[in-house]
Amino acid sequence: MSVELDLQNATTFQPVPDYEQFEAWVRVALAGREDAELTLRLVDREESRQLNSQYRDKDRATNVLSFPADLPAGMDLPLLGDVVICAPLVAEEASAQRKAVQSHWAHLVIHGVLHLLGFDHQAEKEAEEMESLEVDMLDSLGIANPYD
Repeated sequence: MSVELDLQNATTFQPVPDYEQFEAWVRVALAGREDAELTLRLVDREESRQLNSQYRDKDRATNVLSFPADLPAGMDLPLLGDVVICAPLVAEEASAQRKAVQSHWAHLVIHGVLHLLGFDHQAEKEAEEMESLEVDMLDSLGIANPYD
């Protein structure tokens, strides 16, 4: 499997994981899939708020947003889309939830990539399926169930 990861660090928040760590988490989320291209953008609160407001009508920062690629019919590219993660929120949520910050980063990357692959959690059955995948993928990394 070939993974093309464009990591865009647009946050002033530090520290954030390095490229290799992000790529490893993306690969876990893509396990068993063919070639893939995606962008992972790390942002501050204001950019997260702006994107969440513009695309979801929610005027607040959020931890992760996913934007699946909308390719024209017949265009056969491995482009999955973009995942945007608000770095300061990752650290705050990890602290509030008493989780290791690296574990929370891994969870949000996997969660965002699964959205690019078409998974969702709007309906209860969809949420159960997506959460089960996340738990299994995180377990493969030695990370505890984030929903416990």
